[in-house]
Amino acid sequence: MNATLRNKLIDIARERITSEDVSHDFEHSYRVLLNAEKISKVEGGDLEIIVPAALFHDLIVYPKNSESNKRFQSQEDSAKEAEKILKSIKEYPKEKIEKVLIAIRECSFSKGIIPEILESEILQDADKLESTGMISIMRTFSSTGQMKRQFYNPKDPFCKERVPDSKKYALDLFYSRLLLVKVKMHTKTARKIAEDRHEALVLFLNELTKELN
Repeated sequence: MNATLRNKLIDIARERITSEDVSHDFEHSYRVLLNAEKISKVEGGDLEIIVPAALFHDLIVYPKNSESNKRFQSQEDSAKEAEKILKSIKEYPKEKIEKVLIAIRECSFSKGIIPEILESEILQDADKLESTGMISIMRTFSSTGQMKRQFYNPKDPFCKERVPDSKKYALDLFYSRLLLVKVKMHTKTARKIAEDRHEALVLFLNELTKELN
């Protein structure tokens, strides 16, 4: 991808993405971009689609603990904003906008969407890598403060005798999402990265078990 265009897209993302939710701030989108580019080097894909999709996939983020269905609209509304941005950039190839929008709309962990295109697979994998390893631990407890949920269930912290409820307890997210990431990857490249990061989660839980016992 043309370096000038890439830098322009990065600058726009930095300006447009708010810092209200540090789990979905510009730094998150930039890390997703770097993940996606790393995966793309091995797996292929069109960077003119992957780069803007990665940078703009979280332009709009609604609270995860929202009682309304609006929280499920984040990807659709982000896609609409991304479309406006890309149409306004003279040098961006307009025929590729639709695939950028597909990738953004399909970038959701919880919806379990099967990607239509390679670029969408890569973006899903790049975003899911933010849900494993050390960075996922940081993001989990950042969101916990915003959602005002407990760190863990004091009677059963590690979900041994109950179904995880990540709306109530931060640690439950490990069992409903973080520990599952490595088997949900589409590409071999992302799967290898996720397997390496998975070890950090296991280490964290082992050390926490010792402390709580």
